[in-house]
Amino acid sequence: MLQKLRKKNQKGFTLIELMIVIAIIGILAAIAIPNFLAYRTRGQNSAAQSEAKNFYNTAMAYFADTSSSGTSLGTAGAPSFTHDTNITIAGSSISDTNGTIATDLTFSHSKSDTTYTLGTDGNLTAS
Repeated sequence: MLQKLRKKNQKGFTLIELMIVIAIIGILAAIAIPNFLAYRTRGQNSAAQSEAKNFYNTAMAYFADTSSSGTSLGTAGAPSFTHDTNITIAGSSISDTNGTIATDLTFSHSKSDTTYTLGTDGNLTAS
């Protein structure tokens, strides 16, 4: 049938063939782009959770190494903590008073709407 649409010695694609290919690419893009955005958001949220857990673990190690009670760490964390610049740490401090941990820190990725609150036991709650 396509041979009938072409004249003799003409090579190349017909307009119908090109439009079908463009339609297929459009359908694939309509499926792929929302999935990609969801994957990216999940990755950003995972980065914020990981940052909070790393912050808590390095703080606990720091408190264990410094035997004096009443030690407090600000949002910079323990000296061995490396901060990801895409993660925002809000709040004032995490402190160890007589073996009791107190914290009011929240963690969020700069490109995500989810905020994670660090609990005194190291658990995170999303808000």
